[in-house]
Amino acid sequence: MTRLLLTTKAVVAVAAFMAAAMVSAQATNQTTEGLHSLFVASGKLFFGTATETNNFGDSAYQVIVNNKNEFGMFVPENSQKWGPIEPTEGDFQFESPDSIVNRAEGNGQMFRCHALTWHSQLPAFVENGTWTRETLTSAIQTHIATVMGHYKGQCYSWDVVNEALNDNGTFRDSVFFRVLGTDFLPISFKAAEAADPTAKLYYNDFNLETIRNKTDAAVRIVELIRAAGARIDGLGFQAHFRVGGTPSQASLVATMNRFVDMGLEVALSELDIAHNSLPADSRALAQQSTDYVAAVGACLAVPKCVGITLWQFTDKYSWIPSTFPGAGDACLFSANFTKKPAYTAVKNLLTAVATGGGGGNGGNNSSAIQSSGSPPAPVPGTGTLGGTNDPATAALISGVSSISVVGSLLWPLAAGAIISLL
Repeated sequence: MTRLLLTTKAVVAVAAFMAAAMVSAQATNQTTEGLHSLFVASGKLFFGTATETNNFGDSAYQVIVNNKNEFGMFVPENSQKWGPIEPTEGDFQFESPDSIVNRAEGNGQMFRCHALTWHSQLPAFVENGTWTRETLTSAIQTHIATVMGHYKGQCYSWDVVNEALNDNGTFRDSVFFRVLGTDFLPISFKAAEAADPTAKLYYNDFNLETIRNKTDAAVRIVELIRAAGARIDGLGFQAHFRVGGTPSQASLVATMNRFVDMGLEVALSELDIAHNSLPADSRALAQQSTDYVAAVGACLAVPKCVGITLWQFTDKYSWIPSTFPGAGDACLFSANFTKKPAYTAVKNLLTAVATGGGGGNGGNNSSAIQSSGSPPAPVPGTGTLGGTNDPATAALISGVSSISVVGSLLWPLAAGAIISLL
């Protein structure tokens, strides 16, 4: 019995020891400069990431995503879209996005909301309904009023209309366009302004950075919304790029400035840069670093580019492989949460701008933006700096303070504690 009591005490002591170590690791995370804190020091509002509740059970993921120095903004990847949040008419499911906004607020992070009127991930009652102009207008207005009303005052911005355009600049053949023509745009933006006057209202789309016809059409969308008397505040460039196919920094700056010149703010709203084939070799990883620096540098160089959101920060939860088989590894962190060369390149850039004395409001330190330099190339076949194949060592080299790494380092000490108590 005495031995059993001692063993129980040992287990309790080890549990307390490990819990304290995890808290200490997270506290260290919060005092180390990360992408968000450096971006803010460079004059921007946020460097954030998409996330979802299905990621909440991953402890290593949570240590990183809850670090507000690393990521200062959350956006729900899917759970605020029309289908998930209103699967049947009038039945609103707020539990998942509520969990994300509560997590963000608890961490002191901002919250960006996505998306209201979109042709995809629609519930059957919208996609297959028999609509008139009046009934579909009412459905849009009710949906926006209810969802935005629920999150009123919590969202920095809303993607009010998402991906309305084909790449050739014509409008998508959506239920909204078939019934309402282009009127669905000002209808949506007017409803959004009424529901939450404090939220920034965005149009959000992909390939605006690379296809001129689509960019020109987005300009016309802004003009159309304003001509109807509605308010639009921002343009979201999704920035889903491919390694080696990312526009140059100068090209991105010129495209963003077309909308800035219209009085809008802009953001890179869903940034990732995917390899066309896997595994990526050292040359491809170096090119990915160059491409990420071009994208982040472009936002730094445009004062009205307010922030960047990654469409997940880790390859483990990236949407790319399931949508584009064979492509992937698009994120700044690998699937095992090590920081990739592109992460180091971006952090080097942000550090140079934030500490260079000319980075205020983004655009005044062009030499730092243009010449931040790439990190050392990974050793081929390892995907890590320095050639180590040991996950704990690789994580420590790249600065990842994951629970798994901390645990692997502390269990020997814990075992010693058990022995001493016995």
